[in-house]
Amino acid sequence: MKIVLTGSIGNIGKPLTKELVEKGHAVTVITSKTDRQQEIEALGATAAIGSTQDAEFLTATFKGADIVYLVEIWEVVGSLFDKEIDFLEGMRQIGRNYKQAVEQSGVKQIVHLSSIGAHAEKGFGMLSVHHDVETILNQLPNDVSIKFMRPVNFYTNLYRSMQTIKEQSAIVANYGGDEKEPWVSPLDIASVIAEEMEKYFTGRTFRYIASDEISPNEVAALVGEAIHNKDLKWIAIEDEQLLNGMLGFGLNPEMAKGLVEMGTAQRSGTLYEDFYLNKPILGKVKFKDFVKEFAQAFNQK
Repeated sequence: MKIVLTGSIGNIGKPLTKELVEKGHAVTVITSKTDRQQEIEALGATAAIGSTQDAEFLTATFKGADIVYLVEIWEVVGSLFDKEIDFLEGMRQIGRNYKQAVEQSGVKQIVHLSSIGAHAEKGFGMLSVHHDVETILNQLPNDVSIKFMRPVNFYTNLYRSMQTIKEQSAIVANYGGDEKEPWVSPLDIASVIAEEMEKYFTGRTFRYIASDEISPNEVAALVGEAIHNKDLKWIAIEDEQLLNGMLGFGLNPEMAKGLVEMGTAQRSGTLYEDFYLNKPILGKVKFKDFVKEFAQAFNQK
């Protein structure tokens, strides 16, 4: 098949590109960075240099594709520390660009990387924007088939806690405890997307993606063991304290409030209600596998 991937070659895009090429598909990877072209071509794919904020570029690149993989990335909208940007509207605009490009290019099959929390219009902070984008894409003509992929919390999000782990021996959030929650490896996300692309394609469907179930306290214990810090703890703080900390760090206020609300939904368990109603088979990459990668990165910095 001819497959076009948005999202460049990050934690998901790179293994996805590699797997699809190995399976014999003709893959084009959209990237906004010219310096990624050589790396993309080294994987056996074709690089298309342009922006997901450019609907005409997307239309031209999508033409002739059997399947297009769509993903919206916060950093494409702008710097997370730019206090003037409306990130939610920026993400919705990328969704509208995708809709326009799909309609005008004639693509009939889409795999869209959405998120847990996309099932509801509000209540999950920054994750609710994925509901908005799913809604935009669902406005496409009925002959366009869409598979919505809804991964849970990425293992790699723990890299954001690297500084507090080093300075405070702590992972800090506005939730915690011994209640297990689902986590996912980007490698398993890539594997599921590749699998879904080769399956029968019709209508509008969704699939949650998860690799393991582990509690915050277990996360801290396993990370601590891997980096040889037995004192590492997961510390749950108040919503207001977390918000003030992120604002003090310079984070965009809209994003800061959205992250706090997301954590509140994790604390109450409401974020995972639909996931457990539609629970998938867990992936291959377990948290104990990821902590080895995390420890290696931790010790290099």
